[in-house]
Amino acid sequence: MPHIQVNDVNIYYEDSAPDDTQKPVMVFAHGLLWSTRMYDRQVAYFQDKYRCIAFDFRGQGQSQITKSSYDMETLTEDTLELLSALNIDKCHFVGLSMGGFIGQRIAIKRPELLLSLMLIATSADPEDPTNIPKYRKLMTAIRWLGMRRVSKKVLPIMFGSSFLADKARRPECKEWLALMQDNHKTGVIKATLGVIERSGTYEQLGDINTPTLIVVGDEDAATPYAKSERMHLAVAGSKLAVIKGAGHTATVEEPEQINRVMSQFLECCV
Repeated sequence: MPHIQVNDVNIYYEDSAPDDTQKPVMVFAHGLLWSTRMYDRQVAYFQDKYRCIAFDFRGQGQSQITKSSYDMETLTEDTLELLSALNIDKCHFVGLSMGGFIGQRIAIKRPELLLSLMLIATSADPEDPTNIPKYRKLMTAIRWLGMRRVSKKVLPIMFGSSFLADKARRPECKEWLALMQDNHKTGVIKATLGVIERSGTYEQLGDINTPTLIVVGDEDAATPYAKSERMHLAVAGSKLAVIKGAGHTATVEEPEQINRVMSQFLECCV
């Protein structure tokens, strides 16, 4: 799959139908510490009807690690330039956690680009000040010990208790642990700093007129239900869905539920 140079960074992306100009487009933006891989089950499910484009943010996955510019505004510009370079003038945008921070900004800044907005396990608020020391401690540990040494401590943040306790899914859990460990520590540290220093978008949510779906797992410790409900009440006409037995990475933990909820929402958008 290809890389493309946009906004002074080399971005990796996957396009399920690069030559198809008839299918509606779905764009998938991943969460912190992950990559396009977190949407594999969604792309497989939707690609028959949609042109699915998933990409890695700078510093993560297979995209370039830059020296600077990991703030949410720059990542938003990366995304907008990627859409422009691929000649995408309308899309359904799916963003999980950090990807949701970007989706909100696009809906506020460039609403004409969006057919719909799907926000999964995300928030419109700045990082909780009580969490920032924990993140900085994590960044220090990664800097000195590397991802492999700290990854197991991060798993309960990324996944719910049902997924982690399911013995039948231990091989799957190990696969995702290995993917997390493959992160380059420099990219992870810079990306994490961009997340914890982000500004909020809550005061601007009332400006969003794009059909919006907000999704949260009932075991999400990182962005609990209250944060999703707060967004839901602020975005006029938005839909709110709860995924049972899922934590912060519901696309992996409960893909069938996620796909069903997304499909039902998209049918209403047509």
